[in-house]
Amino acid sequence: MIKKAYIAGGCFWGLEDLIRDLPGVTATEAGYTGGTNENPTYENHPGHAEALEVAYDSEKTSYKQILDFFFQIHNPTTLNQQGNDVGTSYRSAIFFQDEAEKKIAEEMIEIVNESGRWQDPVVTTLEPFTRFWPAEDYHQDYLQKNPDGYTCHSIYFDSYLKE
Repeated sequence: MIKKAYIAGGCFWGLEDLIRDLPGVTATEAGYTGGTNENPTYENHPGHAEALEVAYDSEKTSYKQILDFFFQIHNPTTLNQQGNDVGTSYRSAIFFQDEAEKKIAEEMIEIVNESGRWQDPVVTTLEPFTRFWPAEDYHQDYLQKNPDGYTCHSIYFDSYLKE
């Protein structure tokens, strides 16, 4: 069954580039969510985060595994910042669609905090999902189209989950 997850952790280019290759991920789309205006654009997205819609096959991966990788590829302890990108657009956030997703997200934040891998505590926000707006075409698959383009994402750690 194909499900969707909505996450934000800095510029959507780097998130998309790394998450697209996860086993079970069937599609990704860069966009905006969590803000105040309808039909946001790169130039006008007040309160929206640069986010990623992740479609995944729940028979091949889980929401928890998606979040595990999400916490491996960005710094969840910097408030409204990833690398050189600063502002609420670049916040670390999980947009949950129901109480089950919220509970899994809370568990993952606890696991990440208890791991001691980061000096500071996780500041990732948990926000109810409302609506996702796809970003402009030039933002989609950006790092595949521009292999030397800017990214502030890399794989910092192995899985937080004990196998």
